[in-house]
Amino acid sequence: MRLDDSEQSNNIEDRRGESGGGGGGGFGLPIGGGGLGIGTILVLGIVGWALGIDPRLLIGGAEILSGGGGGTQVQQPTQLPSGTQARRTGAPSDDIGRFVATVLGNIEAEWRNIFQQGNQPYRDPVLVLYTGQTRAACGGEAQSAMGPFYCPTDEKIYLDTAFFKDIETRFNGCDVGSRSCQFTQAYVIAHEFGHHVQKLLNTLPKIQQAQQGMDRTGANRLQVQVELQADCYAGIWANHENARLQNAGKPALVEPGDIEAALRTAAAIGDDTLQRKATGRVVPDSFTHGSAEQRQRWFTTGYREGSVASCNTFRAADL
Repeated sequence: MRLDDSEQSNNIEDRRGESGGGGGGGFGLPIGGGGLGIGTILVLGIVGWALGIDPRLLIGGAEILSGGGGGTQVQQPTQLPSGTQARRTGAPSDDIGRFVATVLGNIEAEWRNIFQQGNQPYRDPVLVLYTGQTRAACGGEAQSAMGPFYCPTDEKIYLDTAFFKDIETRFNGCDVGSRSCQFTQAYVIAHEFGHHVQKLLNTLPKIQQAQQGMDRTGANRLQVQVELQADCYAGIWANHENARLQNAGKPALVEPGDIEAALRTAAAIGDDTLQRKATGRVVPDSFTHGSAEQRQRWFTTGYREGSVASCNTFRAADL
């Protein structure tokens, strides 16, 4: 992956030097009061145990976008302690921070251009870098075991970069230390940015409304469509950045092996892959992100077609 000429984003809120995340209570789990069905809870619990992830956090992470109630709702912002000042944003100076800022700036530029071409209003999200845990407007706290996520309430992407090592070692999503692993890391950020695009296009509020009163199977299916569309949007970013660079007479963003690594990562974190690894069986009704094949196919669709219209997972006859 080539990012040498990309401008770094200043929309980075670096909380890695903070301690503990500031004691505001744990993540609000929906167990016992609506939210995930007991079958899903059991499956996620077993998956978490098998992969060394606290199952309470994995279950909570599955509810980030859905709000954890009986149907999907955006949670209200967590109140910060009195006197707390807003954190400053800017480009970090360390290697991993600069990499994330460069990838984010690259993604911002492409989506800003796409929205301008469609004559639609656009605003950047903020990416929060943290270590271990930190306060978040969705659920009270972000914790690293949940993996990266987008919070529509505050329009922030929460990322503990330790997840990049998990992709290499725990999930075997790419070859450790390879250049292609950088593209898989960028894919992770682009996927979460895709959820911000869904917020801007009013997709998330519509889905949240549609899930009201649905049973868990129906709500899960809509959630899978949300996640697969975000995978497709990640592919759109790579398509457009390739075209921009090539039109300028420069080498493409995507190098040999990059797409294969991204697809390998998509397969490694597919719901069916994780369930099969943990339990030896697959429960499609409990899927929240899509199967390995689905995640690969929708990323490839976005990368091949390069248009928002091609990513309409909600009208697809076959996911």
